[in-house]
Amino acid sequence: MSTNRVKLTLIKSFIGRTQRQISTVRGLGLKRIGDESVLTADKPVLGMIRKVKFMLNCEEVK
Repeated sequence: MSTNRVKLTLIKSFIGRTQRQISTVRGLGLKRIGDESVLTADKPVLGMIRKVKFMLNCEEVK
């Protein structure tokens, strides 16, 4: 059984963002511009990505 995974890269700054958006990005394991994180693509993670997708570069990893 293979699990879908996504690779996230932070491409925009936290400056001018709400605390909720900052917390969501930190919850995805990203701290500064250029940081990358590989996570399983389950419903909670996909929901977090959807809330801050304008700040992220997202690609599927096999």
